[in-house]
This record gives sequence, C-alpha cells and structure tokens, in this order.
Amino acid sequence: MPTAYFNPPECRRHDMGDGHPECPERLAAIDDWLIASGVAPALLHVDTRPVDLKAVERAHTHGYVAEIGELLRGCAERGERCAVDPDTSANAHTWAAVQMAAGAAVQATDLVIDGQADNAFCAVRPPGHHATRDQSMGFCFFNNVAVAARHALDDRGLQRVAIVDFDVHHGNGTEDIVAGDERVLMVSLFQHPLYPYNGAVPKGTNMVNVPVPAYTRGAEVREIIEAMWLPALERFKPQMIFISAGFDAHREDELGQLGLVEADYEWITLKLKDVAARHAKGRIVSVLEGGYHLGALARSVGVHLRVLADL
Repeated sequence: MPTAYFNPPECRRHDMGDGHPECPERLAAIDDWLIASGVAPALLHVDTRPVDLKAVERAHTHGYVAEIGELLRGCAERGERCAVDPDTSANAHTWAAVQMAAGAAVQATDLVIDGQADNAFCAVRPPGHHATRDQSMGFCFFNNVAVAARHALDDRGLQRVAIVDFDVHHGNGTEDIVAGDERVLMVSLFQHPLYPYNGAVPKGTNMVNVPVPAYTRGAEVREIIEAMWLPALERFKPQMIFISAGFDAHREDELGQLGLVEADYEWITLKLKDVAARHAKGRIVSVLEGGYHLGALARSVGVHLRVLADL
C-alpha cells in the first residue's frame, strides 16, 4: 500500500499577512521539493473533503466550534482580515482552510484504518497543536491531530492511540484535550522555556512531556527518545500513531533554538515506524505543524516522507 498525501489547495489561500512566518509559501516549498526529488509520483495524492463539524466536537467544545465558525465565516463574507490573537489572524479563505486541514487528518485516518494506505502525511495549514478545547492560539484554530485521534477512538473503534509531537513548541492544545484520557498516550519533546511557556509539568499520567533547553542537539534528542518515548510507547502498544510533525526544531529555523537536522527527523520517523509495525499494523497519520525556514522545512518533510513511503 502507498503513502497517502493530502495537500488541499484551500490551505494555501489562508494568509495571515506579509512577513508572517506561518505563510502559504510553506506548502509550496514542500511541493517543490517533492517534485524535484522525484518523491511526488510515489505518493497516493488524495482529494480532501472538509471536516464534519461533529468530528471536530470530539476534541473541541460545541460552543467554541460555533464561535470560531461564526467569526471565520464573517471574515469570508466581508472579505477582510480578522484578528484572533496577537499572533493569529484570518482572511476570507481561512474558514475553508481550517475545515480542509482537519478534514485531511480525519480522512487520512479512515484511509489508513481501512487499509487503503499504509500511512499518510497531511501537508496542511493552519497548524493545530496549540488549539485547546475552547481557544484558538499560536496560529491554530482546530486541533487537527486531536480531532483525528478522537475520530479513531470514538468513531472507528480503536482502543489505544499514541500522539507524538516533535515540534519545537509544546503542543499545549493537544495536551489540554487528551490529558487524562487513558486511551491516548501523548509523548512530546520541546524547547523550554519557549512559547507557550508551559508543559514542564504534565497535566495527566498519560503524558510524557520532555522539555529541553535551547541549543539541545540531535544526539541528545535521540538519547532522550530512546530512554523516555520508546519505552512508554512499547508499554502502551498503540493501535495507531498520530504525529504532530513540526519541523521548527531544525537548527536553521529561527522560531526556536534547537539543533536538529534532516538526519534526526529521518531517525525519529524510522523509530516510530518500528513501533507502528510491532503494535499498530504500521498505521501512522502524520500532520504538519510548524517549520518556518522554507528550505529546512522542505528537506525535513522530504526525509520524513521518504521513510514513511519506504523510498
């Protein structure tokens, strides 16, 4: 079975303004690299459907989904930019992008569970892992990975799923949604202190949060993963693995100060594939989060996809 690749065009139309790091060019850079490297033809390119908002309410409150939908539909109708917080804004196309990003994650989950793909990567934006149950923040509106994980559990009948987050920023929104849900194991590694300035103390016993200081390099990260993530994943035996795939821990990325390189992302992906092969029938859904240096992002996604697709 191939690796499914989701890249809805609506996600390129969401734009938070000139100079904003979370920009449409991120997806263009990934696509350009996949074409130039010859990886693109090896992937199963899937047309994305917008998410059913009932699926979103597995992770977010009904009131929040209604509120953010009303705000973003208003932006679309007026054709103007709307400020959500000091870092996050919306334009006329944001509501469509938000629905497609979450829709890709849910659709990828179904495709992999149904055996139509070994695994999947969702090249989507806006990202999701800072969106809490009832608040958008940090460039995020719907928590794409949390929505997909809850879909796997509540709608598709899985009993145990793991969420792995290697973005340079702590996935506080995902933690807010899944902490205390013993059907979910979340393992993460992030620079601390750094936005959103929390995560050092886990909110639940199903969390393995690993804060690391600035300038931590790949060799140290690999040791931490071997010592903390992998034993927890082996004990938990997830039936599916979801990855919040942020590539802003790359040493060239200016939004953080960690020192990962492409070889580290390749190694992490191989380790997660090994766990998935033993416990989850190989089932992995990976969803783009951060990564703001365009060249480093494209190369890092490239090695991540090469491993997922066995290329």
